[in-house]
Amino acid sequence: MAGKNILVVEDDRALAGVLEYNLSSEGFSVTCAMDGQDALNQARSKSPDLVLLDVMIPVMDGVQVCRQLRSEASTMNTPIIMLTAKGEETDQVVGFSVGADDYVTKPFSVRVLLERVKALLRRNERMGDGNDMICVGGIAIDRVKHRALLDGRVLDLTPSEFRLLDTLIRQPGRAFDRSELIDSALGTDAIVLERTIDVHIRSLRKKLDQSADRIETVRGIGYRFCESQ
Repeated sequence: MAGKNILVVEDDRALAGVLEYNLSSEGFSVTCAMDGQDALNQARSKSPDLVLLDVMIPVMDGVQVCRQLRSEASTMNTPIIMLTAKGEETDQVVGFSVGADDYVTKPFSVRVLLERVKALLRRNERMGDGNDMICVGGIAIDRVKHRALLDGRVLDLTPSEFRLLDTLIRQPGRAFDRSELIDSALGTDAIVLERTIDVHIRSLRKKLDQSADRIETVRGIGYRFCESQ
């Protein structure tokens, strides 16, 4: 993974320096931003492979930045790990609902954070391995181009929503429990709440519009994808 570019968005200069030093020591190229607007400018110009995004930053907070990054074609699939002193369940749900891939609460172990960065980068790289195209009931998944289509129309999915749909559609009819979906769609390295999957499912169904019913709720278990409505 040497050479991958990481954008660190953190207004605490001491912490930003620690992150930059440790990421650089692992062979990453590091760009730093101190506020939300600078973060957007750096992301647009540098096209980072991953963003470490603090929530409580000046000018524009991390939630707004994450939402904006997900709305732009050049960064919509860029992995984002949110860093925050907030540890309440509702804060995590908000972070994931705007498209964050992982959520780390301060204070944290830099070593553990580095492993989560590597795990998320590996997971994104694996998305291009084998079975690159699949189409079921008008919904198509293209792993090479990292996009999903509904009746030929490109769906505006976050990376987590894309992986979730990819996981479900490749085994239609199978009931996945929430912990399986966390492992398959978000990764075994992710430390998230099971209800986070419900947030992703609600958002995914909304984007599937008339095909939302293809993702069925399996009472007491989780979810499954149906080939026919």
